[in-house]
Amino acid sequence: MNRDSNGYTFGFAAAMVVVVASVLAFTASSLKDLQQDNVRKEKMQNILATIGVETDRDGAEKLFNQYITDQLALRNDGSVDAEVSAFSDINLAIEIKKNPTDQRFPLYIANVSDNDYYIIPLRGSGLWDAIWGYVALDSDKNTIKGAVFDHKAETAGLGAEITQDWFMNRFVGEKVFDNTGSLVGIAVSKTNNDPKDLDKNDHEVDAISGATITGDGVSDMILERLSHYLPYFNKTTQTIAFNE
Repeated sequence: MNRDSNGYTFGFAAAMVVVVASVLAFTASSLKDLQQDNVRKEKMQNILATIGVETDRDGAEKLFNQYITDQLALRNDGSVDAEVSAFSDINLAIEIKKNPTDQRFPLYIANVSDNDYYIIPLRGSGLWDAIWGYVALDSDKNTIKGAVFDHKAETAGLGAEITQDWFMNRFVGEKVFDNTGSLVGIAVSKTNNDPKDLDKNDHEVDAISGATITGDGVSDMILERLSHYLPYFNKTTQTIAFNE
């Protein structure tokens, strides 16, 4: 065979493409279970982080089983769908595209030092793509214990700052209901008059400079997602400690 011919060159290139593609496909297939396990444990880490339990990936499952006392898949009317696993069966990216009456809403209940917390998964839209996270409510189902946010493609130094501790910590202690008992969520506001976040009854946190759309996305997803849990909260709570 003439190795200087075009036919040989094209044939060799085609063979290499097939070999490389086969190796990559085999590698991806071999690592699939490990990747899925890492995603599962990272999810546990994020849920635990909202209640102040920090852990590495290796220790996530043990602590998750220790602190998470219940995992519920709620219907739109607040009832529990016992046939659906809140952790394994619900992909929020897919679920939010359904009609609310057909959705299932995951709720994780944690107990730390004899205090119950209610952890709600969030998902919405930022400037460029999806944003998501978790918010934990204290036993009063009103006060935020902690929040975790992440994004797919927000701008570095701007919208991507929602993942930073200094931003997420602003939500701690804020109330999601006003003094009339209406759900108002938390506004990420550039007109916030409390830049040091000392007023925990104003339902606002200071916005990220230059990231208004992403901030609005965070505000919207918190309010939209929490609204679906009102039927469950109303069924299980006689009195919520609203602001005075």
